[in-house]
Amino acid sequence: MTLEKPEIDRPDGPPPAELEITDLTVGDGAEAQPGNAVTVHYVGVSHSTGAEFDASWNRGEPLRFALGAGQVIPGWDQGVAGMKIGGRRQLVIPPHLAYGERGAGGVIKPHETLIFVVDLVGVN
Repeated sequence: MTLEKPEIDRPDGPPPAELEITDLTVGDGAEAQPGNAVTVHYVGVSHSTGAEFDASWNRGEPLRFALGAGQVIPGWDQGVAGMKIGGRRQLVIPPHLAYGERGAGGVIKPHETLIFVVDLVGVN
């Protein structure tokens, strides 16, 4: 199965108050559990503008992190758990589970809701 970088449409309506998890494709491989090292490809866009602010696809290399260890924003630790290898999931992450009032690096404005499409490519 060859994965391609997903396109994320700009959402309509107000951002959600809580984490929204939508399975776009359900995988059939190993399941990601807290404590696992997981490898993902992702695209992230701002809810307010629909503009892409980051994508592992652009670097040609997936991101690897320890699930549930606080190495990524809380919305990722919560939203990636339970995915299976080969799965693609959309996460709509409210500010309190993302970068909150501080934003991030001049790329993500304060109080921004974020949308990610995440592909789980590995679990160790």
